Amino acid sequence: MDDLTKKKCVPCEGGLPPLDYDEIHKYLKKVNGWDVKKDEKKIFFIEKKFNFKNFLESQSFVNLVGEISENEGHHPDIAFGWGYANIKITTHAVEGLSENDFILASKIDKILNV
Repeated sequence: MDDLTKKKCVPCEGGLPPLDYDEIHKYLKKVNGWDVKKDEKKIFFIEKKFNFKNFLESQSFVNLVGEISENEGHHPDIAFGWGYANIKITTHAVEGLSENDFILASKIDKILNV
């Protein structure tokens, strides 16, 4: 697997299977500190909480995540407030995780050089 930050998210229309458990764990080794979870429908997603000193730092980070997401055409769920941002990523079209999710996660990590 190449450096994920050098890849580009590929538009996904569905029709492909999501990554299986073994593939997910191979990709997890390429990103830092992301957790794999399942939602109530048993669909895998990755999630990470970022901590900051104040609201403005959280907001600035979230704005950068938004720019990257727009450039990649792949959009996470974001919750943020004073001193934190929580990012959740999945590929809805495949009802699970795809390489795109890990590409986006790696680019988000790069914002803070983690």
